[in-house]
Amino acid sequence: MMEFVYPHTHLVAGVDEVGRGPLVGAVVTAAVILDPAKPIVGLNDSKKLSEKRRLALFDEIKEKALCWSLGRAEPHEIDELNILHATMLAMQRAVAGLSIVPEFVLIDGNRCPSLPMPSQRW
Repeated sequence: MMEFVYPHTHLVAGVDEVGRGPLVGAVVTAAVILDPAKPIVGLNDSKKLSEKRRLALFDEIKEKALCWSLGRAEPHEIDELNILHATMLAMQRAVAGLSIVPEFVLIDGNRCPSLPMPSQRW
């Protein structure tokens, strides 16, 4: 995993995906810009959290975040593009759907989609 150096910007969006393993269904991504003035205690890798804790954090993130957005790539797009490119498309859609344009995007994954702002994989 790469070392992350926090950029000298205020509006950093984090992006992650779900659904790359299933054989059917969409790949879904989320982008969020958290409010530094409203820290969320216990926010960690979702794979390390219980379902109950994830659900509680989901509500808290929606309440405290500056903005958030979901992006999807549908099964026919996965078939046409392949899962990697469909995931990149869903990430682009999630970032484009944010009501605030981020200055920097941090991607939880091994590749970054093409975005109109600087980004780094994490």
